[in-house]
Amino acid sequence: MAEPFPSFPSFPAAARALLAVNSLSEKEGQFCGGLAFRTAPLSDKQANWLRILLSRHGLPALAEGGEHV
Repeated sequence: MAEPFPSFPSFPAAARALLAVNSLSEKEGQFCGGLAFRTAPLSDKQANWLRILLSRHGLPALAEGGEHV
């Protein structure tokens, strides 16, 4: 079955989408705000937490081989 939404092409796009979620905690919002306009690649730990947040808040995953991940 196809995903209802396409995957995010980059982590800044995913972070900006997460910032629009009403149930985001303050800590999660600070993390996503820092990623929203970041140009440097993510560490493995940061990329993992972003994937967890996307899943937790019902958003599509990052695209395989997406930008900067």
